[in-house]
This record gives sequence, structure tokens and C-alpha cells, in this order.
Amino acid sequence: MDWQSFAETPLQSADDMRRQLTDRAISDEDFRSLLVSNPKDAISQELGVDLPEDIQVEVHESDAQTLHLSLPVTEIGEEQLEAIAAGRCCC
Repeated sequence: MDWQSFAETPLQSADDMRRQLTDRAISDEDFRSLLVSNPKDAISQELGVDLPEDIQVEVHESDAQTLHLSLPVTEIGEEQLEAIAAGRCCC
């Protein structure tokens, strides 16, 4: 499935997708290694979507001494706004 098709279909929430990826990484060490080394391939494999080249994915492995925070973007494009309004956005 390409990104445009993916964006035009009803999706599970971003939290659901993160949970699906995390659960698989916890239960499958090979998938975890792929997710860390090549996150786009892992996402494609697990969720069936190919992310565009201009989208970057960073995976951080947590430990007891590190806290990771992810801040949302401050500006949103028209296309993303339409997808959110239609309930299709995963951001």
C-alpha cells in the first residue's frame, strides 16, 4: 500500500499503531532489531505501509536512566488538517 492510499483509509490511532509496533518488538527480537536498525522497513512489514522518503523515523531504546519525550509539530499542513478532520490521520 502506498502512502496516499494509506492516508485515505480509516486508520487505527497513532497510539494503537505505536502499541502494535512496541508489542511486536517486545515479543519478537528479530523484529526489534529491524525496528531499531531500519524502522521504515519494520513499519512497512508490520503495518503494510511504505512511508515517503522525506519522512524520518527514529527509534529509541529506553533504559532506566533515560526518559524520551516526543513533542508535536507546531504547524500543520492543509492535507494533514483534512486527514485529521476526516479521522484518517495517524499524527
